[in-house]
Amino acid sequence: MSVDNRVARRLALVTGASGGIGAACARALWEEGASLALTYLSHQESVDALAKELSASGTDNRRRITKHKVDTSSVEALEKLFAEIREQHGQDAPDILVSNAGYGKRLPGILDVTYDEFDFTLDVNLKASFVLSKLSIPYMEAQGWGRIVFVSSIAAIGGGINACHYAASKAGLSGMMKNLARKHAKSGITVNDVAPAMIGETGMIPNAEFVVGTSGDVRNIPVGRLGTPEECANVVMMFCKTGYLTGQSILLSGGLT
Repeated sequence: MSVDNRVARRLALVTGASGGIGAACARALWEEGASLALTYLSHQESVDALAKELSASGTDNRRRITKHKVDTSSVEALEKLFAEIREQHGQDAPDILVSNAGYGKRLPGILDVTYDEFDFTLDVNLKASFVLSKLSIPYMEAQGWGRIVFVSSIAAIGGGINACHYAASKAGLSGMMKNLARKHAKSGITVNDVAPAMIGETGMIPNAEFVVGTSGDVRNIPVGRLGTPEECANVVMMFCKTGYLTGQSILLSGGLT
């Protein structure tokens, strides 16, 4: 039986590519031979620099990197993104979807979460992945191959250090992942998520001092350090290159539970 786990010559969409995890995923996918559609909302200079870096390292003229400014809280903006992908890459949707763009405003508790804050957090962290999957799956089914990876959080499992709205958005993401994985496995589509804990060099957790005094304090992490964006990308690449792995959430936590 022939098994196709090839990443080369695929098109990968990575949302939130201006951040540490998104950029690390983009680098790993490019190294495996994929073309890239990279989204950002702010920090365009970071995505420009990333695209320049990757383009300089590649010698295959058949591959492309495109950059797209997208507000992932907007359905219309996501639909426009897919129109741009169609125009610039010549296919209706990506072969690989890495839904990484996220939002998390650190608030103490439920009384500090406004209704608008709750809605916006779920729009970015949960609804966007729903819309991206809805737009991607018909193409993936027609091709008989697809990889969908959500970037979730340890908050989906243990509640996290943020308020309840953030935990709810990430727990919903993991539940949706399991449903999609079961329903679309026979079409050659795998759906998984990586649930990182404390990852440094990102907008969410810039450094170890940021989590001092919380349950995510480095002193509470068995390996004694923050994780790296590259380690998240390693898990994402395992999902992309392993078609027998679906419906799974990998807790990337340094032993923190």
